[in-house]
Amino acid sequence: MAVDLEETLSALTDLIRAGKVRAIGASHTPASGIVEAQWIAERRGVSRFHTEQPAYSILNRGIERELLPVTQRFGMGTLVWGPLGQGMLTGRVRRTGSDLRRAGLFQHLGDERRIEATERLIPLAADAGLPMTHLAMAFATAHPGVTSALIGFRTDRHLDDLISGLDVTLPTDVLDRIDEIVPPGTDIGTLDQTYQPPALHRPSLRRRLPAA
Repeated sequence: MAVDLEETLSALTDLIRAGKVRAIGASHTPASGIVEAQWIAERRGVSRFHTEQPAYSILNRGIERELLPVTQRFGMGTLVWGPLGQGMLTGRVRRTGSDLRRAGLFQHLGDERRIEATERLIPLAADAGLPMTHLAMAFATAHPGVTSALIGFRTDRHLDDLISGLDVTLPTDVLDRIDEIVPPGTDIGTLDQTYQPPALHRPSLRRRLPAA
């Protein structure tokens, strides 16, 4: 991680002791970083992270591999964002739909793998008698490691739709079909939102320097 965790936790602990904040959390942190932070908090007597805020949706399930098991292990709250897949899971983005015209501005809306998965999810939602938005939100909160799902909306109508689906619970057969379309622990398409180590993007970090 770019910032020293011990220094960060020490500074945040000072804010808690000063009464300026009540609890602290992290966002977009790798599982290894969460474990390290918990270890530092225990060994150094500083406050620990109580929450983590990762991306999570039917199309982005990467956190199921390591992150969610780790947050569950340490009793952390997990506040997921992007449960509607940045608009892909609203039901309005179709292979032949007008919303795809925005793909020039939003690359993920034109990602063929995400579109293919969405085209298979739309009839699944219809067979379950649910709007796509309700299917997506209910999936995000069905995982026992997820505490809550953060939403964004542009209009009151969008908000009303999301609120009306708060009590939706997906039956096992629907969850099984989702697993067939997007396997557990999988991120679909180019919009990979899970934490990626810097070495994936910086060759110098994954290549041993030649001997002088």
